[in-house]
Amino acid sequence: MPEKNAETPKPQQPNEPKQPAVRTLDARSLRGLAHPLRMRMLAALRHEGPATASQLAERLGESSGATSYHLRQLAAHGFVEDAPGHGKGRERWWQAVHQGTAFDETLMYDESDPETRGAADAFLHEIATIHTQELSTWLGDSHNWPREWRAATDLSDHTLRLTPAQATELIHKMHDLVNSYRDLPQAEGTETVRVHTHAFPRHGGAA
Repeated sequence: MPEKNAETPKPQQPNEPKQPAVRTLDARSLRGLAHPLRMRMLAALRHEGPATASQLAERLGESSGATSYHLRQLAAHGFVEDAPGHGKGRERWWQAVHQGTAFDETLMYDESDPETRGAADAFLHEIATIHTQELSTWLGDSHNWPREWRAATDLSDHTLRLTPAQATELIHKMHDLVNSYRDLPQAEGTETVRVHTHAFPRHGGAA
């Protein structure tokens, strides 16, 4: 699903966790992406690999006309491209250009561009909706998974007392830790694992 990063990834240094290929959103590309179906289509291509408009339509419960239109819009903004080597008929195959998306928080506060602010709000709320749906799907389906996988999941929350700088440091450390697991050798029993991170301030007393 869509990823939200606080900053553009820095050039990788030796011995640092490998960083995924990430598209940093500007005002124009944000407005092109901030649509629920486009975000879900892009996530499907990133997580499940190349697909046709018809395949995405069946997967997402949409019409192929709708997915075809939104794929063209995603392509116009540089999020998807043709997938060479897939398919032998007339149907067009698509693939994601990047593995993730970096979101600049300042896009939410541009007083001169209410359209971009609205797109930023829609983008973030759709991410929150997708995360909630993914968790609900897991909870509803967890009984079908082996015990070792049910034990290897987490649904935790923590309350800390931090400054903005400390919270930013924590977020970067969490991202680095997750990225360090990206290219582990494929062992027997490997499955796709979704990792959500949420960090935000709230008014209140001591932790």
